[in-house]
Amino acid sequence: MKQKIWIMHHYATDCFYNKGGRPYWFAEHLLKKGYSPVVFSASTRHNSTDHIDINHGKYMIKKTENIPFVFVKTPKYTTNGLDRILNMGAFYKNVIPAAKRYAKYHGKPDAILASSAHPFTVFAGIKLAKKFGVPCICEVRDLWPESIVAYGMLNKKGVLAKALYKGEKRMYKKSDAIIMTWEGGKDYISEQGWSNDIDLSKVHHINNGVVIEAFDENSETYPTTDRDLNDASYKNIVYAGSIRKVNNLGLLLDAAKFIQNNNFDEQIRFLIYGAGDEADMLQKRCEQENITNVIFKGRVEKKYIPGILEKAHVNILHNSSTSLNKYGQSQGKLFEYLAAGKPIVQTYKTGYSIIEKYNCGISAPIQNAEEIANAVLEVCKDYQKHYQMGNNARKAAYDYDFDKLTDKLIRIVEPL
Repeated sequence: MKQKIWIMHHYATDCFYNKGGRPYWFAEHLLKKGYSPVVFSASTRHNSTDHIDINHGKYMIKKTENIPFVFVKTPKYTTNGLDRILNMGAFYKNVIPAAKRYAKYHGKPDAILASSAHPFTVFAGIKLAKKFGVPCICEVRDLWPESIVAYGMLNKKGVLAKALYKGEKRMYKKSDAIIMTWEGGKDYISEQGWSNDIDLSKVHHINNGVVIEAFDENSETYPTTDRDLNDASYKNIVYAGSIRKVNNLGLLLDAAKFIQNNNFDEQIRFLIYGAGDEADMLQKRCEQENITNVIFKGRVEKKYIPGILEKAHVNILHNSSTSLNKYGQSQGKLFEYLAAGKPIVQTYKTGYSIIEKYNCGISAPIQNAEEIANAVLEVCKDYQKHYQMGNNARKAAYDYDFDKLTDKLIRIVEPL
């Protein structure tokens, strides 16, 4: 039994505060199953001014629910520019000596799970695993640089992109196992032309998920008192998430406007929960164009989300459609939507579709306003379909409960 499992995740700081999120839930369930997890993360908290003060040395240890978190000293950042890149570099630089010192007093790990939102974390994990003579599992939650290319922020043929792809390939080759959150991870490696250099048998799939017990507990403990959501005279279509350029919420406004202008009998409106730098602009657009069936609800604490999703008539999964969709889907919110037991309208098509697999919603065949509106209307007008899809969503959630996902992780780690 590889009892001591280190989880290296730059952005797990938020999980410490929220007592939730992928690295936290893996650690929580590993602990229940007799393992001794440790989470290494940055002292800074992403998208927040909160941080862990480390006045002496390069790291600090704190515990929550018997899970040790090792916070590695990193500089603050406020943008996605140079200061954030320096933060990533500092994490790589400081996590290695911090981990060595931690091992001196608490013992070396039996395995390292290094999670990549960026590759520096995985390279640090590979380096430490080599020193300790233990396996390193590379977890890929975001394809760098492919996702940057897909969103048009990087030229695939440029020098920087080529260097990043080369580093990505090296990362996969050096890892003892690879976990991808998309079911089509092997497809991605093959399409990059790397399958001759990377053994596809070491590529595994563990999707994101949900802790159903915690979801239900939050729903019961923190019920919504939202007057708009509780108004039964409307069929409320709920979006919960960020409101930034990449989320392309202007398209949801277009769909809402299409429904409003075509005088459909259904009393349908969109409730948007979340915040971001495009929120003010979109609200002004609603005023200017007299879009009256969209209400911006602002940011809400995460503990209230389950109660909100359960009160929705339909939950809408929306983001800008990109070339990455063919590899599957792994958005964290999708699994909360499943647990809520309500139909899901997805505004774009994906490969390895969970929505289609479980028949728990409808995907718009093309991501445009009319097709999104038609998908919403189809679910809202057919009571039997609405009821069945909601039941299917809740049943599907159990396949993605972190108790099961942790068992999958263990089955990958133990043979290494």
